[in-house]
Amino acid sequence: MKIIFAGTPDFAARALEALIAAGHQVLLVLTQPDRPAGRGMVLQASAVKNVALTHGIPLFQPERLKDPATHEPIRAACTEQGAELMVVAAYGLILPQAVLDLPRRGCINIHASLLPRWRGAAPIHRAIEAGDAQTGITIMKMEAGLDTGPMLLSDAIEIGTQDTTGSLHDRLAELGGKLVVEALARFDQLAAMPQPDTGVTYAAKIDKAEARLDWNQPAEILARKLRAFNPFPGAVVTLAGEPVKVWRGEVLAASGRAGQVLAADAGGIVVACGEAALRLIELQKSGGRRLASADFLHGTPLRPD
Repeated sequence: MKIIFAGTPDFAARALEALIAAGHQVLLVLTQPDRPAGRGMVLQASAVKNVALTHGIPLFQPERLKDPATHEPIRAACTEQGAELMVVAAYGLILPQAVLDLPRRGCINIHASLLPRWRGAAPIHRAIEAGDAQTGITIMKMEAGLDTGPMLLSDAIEIGTQDTTGSLHDRLAELGGKLVVEALARFDQLAAMPQPDTGVTYAAKIDKAEARLDWNQPAEILARKLRAFNPFPGAVVTLAGEPVKVWRGEVLAASGRAGQVLAADAGGIVVACGEAALRLIELQKSGGRRLASADFLHGTPLRPD
């Protein structure tokens, strides 16, 4: 099939690679403009841009698509080159109805949840944070609403008790590439099913302010946040008067005053929560590297309160 692809991060790049490997002709790639990143804040290309450059695919990087003039490269790919369909995955820009109407077979989206649960920007983070037992990929037809379009294909995977957003992202990205290739292969046979009205939830974008843990919450909730915010933005606590990121932890059947350090030894740093306690296993000071709790305590001595 002749297609246009729109996406930005690694999740989308893996789908683009799968479509190219399956023999689809990608006539145009849309991705967000290069953004400053890293300590030097140097402009960096998106993962999708790098794939497009590797395969010599024409690129279009608009800041936004509100102005009808910005639709011209997409219109040309459809009318002059015969692009039939647009595939979208984690693009990050809103596609106006005028753009959705350009490909003659419409636009489809690769969404990292089992819709209608977790519509929106951060479905992987929110599924882990909520303690969901499973999630998956939904291939849907796009319409003007936020992830509200009819569903073409879906597949579920289990969320493991040790899954982080990073590990779950990688499994979902692989599944997304597999499923979108299957969807295009069976496109004419797939029936579009409206999303049910029940079970709708929204996965709001992750705010860095959410990263700070509140010891008044139950340890189980905080443990899920550790996994949900790994690798971004990283959960933050205050130890010895300074902010520290916590990357791994586990729930313990212990009790004390919320925020009280119950133990600090080679086995970990145990902090009492609103319910039970959280053992901090892997930590990182600002500007430092990730350390096991025993190594962390060598540089930051802590004593039980």
